Amino acid sequence: MPDLELPDGFTLTTDPERIGASRAHALLAAHAYWAEGRSLEVHRGAMAGSRSYGALTATGELAAYARLVTDGATFGWLADVIVDPVHRGHGLGRAVVSRALADVEQLGLKRVLLRASDEGRRIYERAGFTPVPEPGSWLQLQASTPATSSA
Repeated sequence: MPDLELPDGFTLTTDPERIGASRAHALLAAHAYWAEGRSLEVHRGAMAGSRSYGALTATGELAAYARLVTDGATFGWLADVIVDPVHRGHGLGRAVVSRALADVEQLGLKRVLLRASDEGRRIYERAGFTPVPEPGSWLQLQASTPATSSA
């Protein structure tokens, strides 16, 4: 997926300071069911252990966000992809995902996973994602307090 041009007035950044942990957390808390109950402190930790991508408005407001959790050598997990509802339909989600996947390509990661909603699945399939082969071979360890986990 090549880098996409953003609509006029929007900029793409990988600078966590420009994205802002509190702004990303607020966007997720308001619009992402999977981040329900995640504290700002947990989100700060998640950002610290990830590469972050943001699309900002001309005034610096965070309009779209994603993060890539990776060891930088073999594996990545694309997480927390979210677009503020007032900015949806302008390709901002595709732009932050495209930028993350450009990093994946540059790093030469062998595998990148994500968990997609039914409505998001077709977007990720267009980006080259496919179902996990042999899903029965994957296991998970569920946190005892999922509302405060970094899932």
